[in-house]
Amino acid sequence: MSTFQAPKGTYDLTPPDSAKFLAVREAISAPLRDSGYGYIETPGFEDVELFARGVGESTDIVTKEMYTLTTKGGAELALRPEGTASVLRAALEANLHKAGNLPVKLWYSGSYYRYERPQKGRYRHFSQVGAEAIGTEDPVLDAELIILADQAYRSLGLRQFRILLNSLGDKECRPVYREALQTFLRDLDLDEETRRRIEINPLRVLDDKRPDVQKQLTDAPKLRDYLCDACKAYHEEVRALLTAAGVVYEDDEKLVRGLDYYTRTTFEFVHDGLGSQSAVGGGGRYDGLSEMIGGPALPSVGWALGVDRTVLALEAEGVELDIPATTSVYAVPLGEEARRALFAVVTELRRAGIAADFAFGGRGLKGAMKSANRSGARFTLVAGERDLAEGVVQLKDMESGEQSAVPRAEVVAELTKRLG
Repeated sequence: MSTFQAPKGTYDLTPPDSAKFLAVREAISAPLRDSGYGYIETPGFEDVELFARGVGESTDIVTKEMYTLTTKGGAELALRPEGTASVLRAALEANLHKAGNLPVKLWYSGSYYRYERPQKGRYRHFSQVGAEAIGTEDPVLDAELIILADQAYRSLGLRQFRILLNSLGDKECRPVYREALQTFLRDLDLDEETRRRIEINPLRVLDDKRPDVQKQLTDAPKLRDYLCDACKAYHEEVRALLTAAGVVYEDDEKLVRGLDYYTRTTFEFVHDGLGSQSAVGGGGRYDGLSEMIGGPALPSVGWALGVDRTVLALEAEGVELDIPATTSVYAVPLGEEARRALFAVVTELRRAGIAADFAFGGRGLKGAMKSANRSGARFTLVAGERDLAEGVVQLKDMESGEQSAVPRAEVVAELTKRLG
């Protein structure tokens, strides 16, 4: 047992469970890679102001959950609590929007950090795969991203998730709604912190999960009643495109999301098998974020899906991922001369693109064959002094149990044929 343990609210990924996380990341990113999205990677920490401006100074993320630090040079930095602001900052810094091909379509994968009360499905260190389409205002783009996320989840075998959809309006119609909502909220019986939120960002009150607050919000003014004609038309087009693509969604007029930068389309993927932490991912349109962080007007849309939450959703549905064995061939040498000869064969197999491993440490046949079984290898190569003298190795099929002698010079070709 080590003297040290993983910090509270974090987790380690170790084999064999780590293979699930890799498979989930691959499945979520695959539809994006097939749809013109290029990979982007940003630092694990950024200027505090990037998140204060972009995510919102009144959000719980900025006021309560960010890990911040001061460098020796006096710079104020924060571990990234989400991906969108960082990706947009990087795209602007690299002038990707000036390359003449909008939207700039990007996907990313990484770790994010929030100081929260740890519980199942809510961690202080968590993993996400995200996608952003920067620089174009088009309902087809909003629909594309929702469809690609739906496709990713279905490819994993998930079926019991729901897509919640809403429109938050834009800078033309949301101020009118904001004023009406503030007037309504000021008459409610709310705590002081929530009352402060009414003045800063009243839409966030709608996202309050406490039952006593939700009960008072029953008659709150509905944003849909305040949408301007342009926002209504935009939202109806997104809905029509999703319906035409066969993607089932639910209209949720209280869906706000926890970030200030969203406009118009907002959506969330939820899984009822996860209890209170039911959101497995979400996103929306953020047409004003670029200007908030000092860039030009670049209407954009994106989402992030939680890898750890997705793994929990798979477990809740009892979905077993078809994860191939990491090793196809396992070599077992009997004697020092065989160790050198079989290690050379293993090296050849790897260079030929065949996953191969080796019985290290000079173990006996019984112990080495146990390791071969545990590796999940389809074939085992065994060689001793007599085999070497005859110029062969013994090739054993671990599924059928059949064993045959194969000329040493033909091993790579034979295994390439058998493994397809």
